[in-house]
Amino acid sequence: MPDRIVLASGSPFRRKMLADAGLVFDAESPETDERAVESAVANAGMMPDDLALILAEAKALDVAERNPGALVIGCDQTLSLGDEVLHKPRDMEEARRRLLALSGKTHQLNSAVVLARDQQVVWRHVGIARLTMRTLDPGFIGRHLAQVGDKALSSVGAYQIEGEGIQLFEAIDGDHFTIVGLPLLPLLAKLRDLGAIDG
Repeated sequence: MPDRIVLASGSPFRRKMLADAGLVFDAESPETDERAVESAVANAGMMPDDLALILAEAKALDVAERNPGALVIGCDQTLSLGDEVLHKPRDMEEARRRLLALSGKTHQLNSAVVLARDQQVVWRHVGIARLTMRTLDPGFIGRHLAQVGDKALSSVGAYQIEGEGIQLFEAIDGDHFTIVGLPLLPLLAKLRDLGAIDG
């Protein structure tokens, strides 16, 4: 009998990625306080990709506790501009400032995925993408945010690369799945390796 797979995420984008790949899975939002986890490791000199892994692991273990025997997929993504880790904007003004800060610069998306079963981490991986935003006119930023609306608040970068946000970029180094928030190809390879999906 195949493993029961549970996605520890409320993200519709991650759910769609797994469903489109043909996986049969349940989804359950973790009850992890991300800012509390970050605070606990704040002084550890943690790199942004390490932080993404710690958050993904916390989410996977949280959901695994309520789903004995299931193979749980935990995910998290951090956005780093230099050494600074950025979080989802709280309002449209913060989204405007975020896009101004990213304008003309290259930032990094660190997408972590962790597999856990019965409070044990089975596997962990971080996919990294580097995105270079074109130099944006402040007036254009305002018009862009008015056009996309509150969707800008659902992403740490204040953009959706799978929608109109693609217009903000001049170069992208990394795969689409990692950018959207789940390094899908390494995950599928590991699930096949574990015998959790047909392969």
